[in-house]
Formats: sequence, structure tokens, C-alpha cells
Amino acid sequence: MAEKIIIATDKAPQAIGTYSQAVKVGSTVYLSGQIPLDPKTMTMVSDDFAEQVVQVFENLTAVCDAAGGKMSDIVKLNIFLTDLSHFATVNEIMSRYFQQPYPARAAIGVKELPKGSLVEMDGIMEI
Repeated sequence: MAEKIIIATDKAPQAIGTYSQAVKVGSTVYLSGQIPLDPKTMTMVSDDFAEQVVQVFENLTAVCDAAGGKMSDIVKLNIFLTDLSHFATVNEIMSRYFQQPYPARAAIGVKELPKGSLVEMDGIMEI
């Protein structure tokens, strides 16, 4: 197996468990789930769904940057939502961060997420 390189940045929330923000193996970067925590305060950015989605994308952007990539290098994005009726909002905000060709994506409805978050995202980046 290729060497595992741990990716960490203070521009995204620190891990709140036994995981790394991202792990790079070869040219593939596995991005851990990001919730809408403000990286400076480690508190939820807002109760507003749209603001939470923006913060999650900002957190992912910071981890991508730390790994030497950018959001357009994400090839697979997983989105976890506590309410799938917000999916149109996710699409609108996602269009601010991605242009075609878009990554492969899954949207999954879940009962709950860490710290009461309404949204979480993880992904795989190829750089």
C-alpha cells in the first residue's frame, strides 16, 4: 500500500473524534465528513440550513486546499441531510462551488448528525 499522508488545517474544524480531516494515499485524498462548525470557535455556525451548507462547503474547501487540491478535484461527494426537502437549497449553493463537470454525488437522508447539524458532507478528491 502507498504511504498514507495525514492532512490537517486549522482553517477547518478540528476532528471531534478518532479521525483525520483527510488522508492522502497516492494521488487520492479521502475527505472526512464536515459539519457546519466554525473552525475558530468549534461551534455550529447557525441554525439556518443554507448557512450550514455554506459553512460545510467552506470547511471542505479548506481541507482541499490543505491537501494541495481544490473543490473541482472532488470526484465523489456524499451529502447527508436530516431533511431531504432541503435538497434544492443544497443544489443552489453547490452551484457556487462547482462547475461542470460535476463530481459524482449521493444524497442520503439520515435521522440525525453530530452536534445537531442539519447537513454533513464527505468526499474523495483526485489530485
